[in-house]
Amino acid sequence: MANFPVVDLGNLNTEERGATMELIKDACENWGFFELVNHGISIELMDTVERLTKEHYKKTMEQRFKEMVASKGLDSVQSEINDLDWESTFFLRHLPVSNVSDNTDLDEDYRKVMKQFALELEKLAENLLDLLCENLGLEKGYLKKVFYGSKGPNFGTKVSNYPPCPTPDLIKGLRAHTDAGGIILLFQDDKVSGLQLLKDDQWIDVPPMRHSIVINLGDQLEVITNGKYKSVMHRVVAQTDGTRMSLASFYNPGDDAVISPAPALVKENETSQVYPKFVFDDYMKLYAGLKFQAKEPRFEAMKATSSSVDVGAIATQENVYAPPDPLQEISS
Repeated sequence: MANFPVVDLGNLNTEERGATMELIKDACENWGFFELVNHGISIELMDTVERLTKEHYKKTMEQRFKEMVASKGLDSVQSEINDLDWESTFFLRHLPVSNVSDNTDLDEDYRKVMKQFALELEKLAENLLDLLCENLGLEKGYLKKVFYGSKGPNFGTKVSNYPPCPTPDLIKGLRAHTDAGGIILLFQDDKVSGLQLLKDDQWIDVPPMRHSIVINLGDQLEVITNGKYKSVMHRVVAQTDGTRMSLASFYNPGDDAVISPAPALVKENETSQVYPKFVFDDYMKLYAGLKFQAKEPRFEAMKATSSSVDVGAIATQENVYAPPDPLQEISS
């Protein structure tokens, strides 16, 4: 088995650019995951995010989780649990409208840091989308344009902690699934492992690395690339020792974005395996009830709605698109 792909983004500005782009291409085609180092987000910011996230869990979430476990009898289960996950989570929305300031559970310092971290992740996500375009032979900005819809992309963070579990063989930290959206950027604990992906019918550990960002591709990129890139099943295995921190940020299409295979990639593909065309929000409504099932039936179900997608919406989407002003982003 090949080593898990680790990409040094700093090499893009050196003579190693070609090899680095090839590594990203191979990871997207054969893994659906890769790990980034020298990604441009400051170590100091990441350390602060980690410290405040762990402090917030201890102060606000840990007791709630223990009470939930006790109320459901999860600390003494005798058989496998298939309808619950051993995780403590909350969600923050960044785009199109942030709700970080509205979360009164978070200290002011934590809210401020999470807003700053989200800005950095947003820039990284959009940079990565352009790198994917380059590898795919698509015009620069194509993926951002598709994701934009009429009101801009959806972008949010799921903040999770996976406490020690007395029966990890009977309950998963997070059940196996593919991600519904676009591109996912994960800042994970570098001491407590647990994330695994399915490759060649084997579960493979995603190695914890200090100050790295793990990237994985969602279902929408599989559709847009006409299957050239794949979203991959992954899960979190609960651990008996240590609490695992996970901040997964999802850079997704806007609700009304029309998703379909890029025409250039359909032409290239001799088998012309065309994925369905649909509105992103319709896919999310379907996904909500089928998250922990295989993705292929979801794609098949969306084919039934393909004929009802308003082609005019695509024209509207293209006409309203304008790249966000970086200065405006920073000041908002």
